[in-house]
Amino acid sequence: PPVMLVELFFQAACVSLFLPGGQGRVYPGRKKSASFAVERRRVGPHVCFSSFGSGCCPGWMLAPGSGQCTLPLCSFGCGSGLCIAPNLCSCPDGEQGITCPEPPGTCGEYGCDLSCNHGGCQEVARVCPLGFSMAETANGVRCTDIDECLSAACEGLCVNTEGGFVCECGPGLQLSADRHSCQDTDECLATPCQHRCKNSLGSYRCSCRPGYHLHGNRHSCV
Repeated sequence: PPVMLVELFFQAACVSLFLPGGQGRVYPGRKKSASFAVERRRVGPHVCFSSFGSGCCPGWMLAPGSGQCTLPLCSFGCGSGLCIAPNLCSCPDGEQGITCPEPPGTCGEYGCDLSCNHGGCQEVARVCPLGFSMAETANGVRCTDIDECLSAACEGLCVNTEGGFVCECGPGLQLSADRHSCQDTDECLATPCQHRCKNSLGSYRCSCRPGYHLHGNRHSCV
């Protein structure tokens, strides 16, 4: 089912509490020592780790009471329902989905239409799904996609999608847990150099110990 796929996506994005290599929150400024990073790490469910420290995995945020990553996020809102997992709402009618329908009798900013059957009439809201807006077209008033990249706060590249947007980062960078900012990928963790490796923003550089010089491939030492 789609709900299981959403849950699997967030589980795949998170790294086990026993593995230190997952994505995490970006902390500006100079890189901290390993001991400092350990001090910043949180404990509890839905936490992703990196060399910068730790942060809530995508789809989760800190609960005000416990301070742990136990509060789920629902991108489309749950209306009169309750957000019980990332993009999963529990609705008053007992149904579950990525959002909940508005209660009857409420109308959007475009007013109401009347839907009449067998002598009875009910007000029906004229609204568009999240990520779309009403617009006059050659075929009348239609819901058209909003280009969120015109106002989205992506640190890297913004890619508009139907009903939403996605942030992407350039080479040597990876998307942070907040899905908007970019953080440096430490290429030296993969030990690409024979002797020494110096990481830099978006790249890295190899060097050799005294008595050796760097090979033309810029990685080996002779």
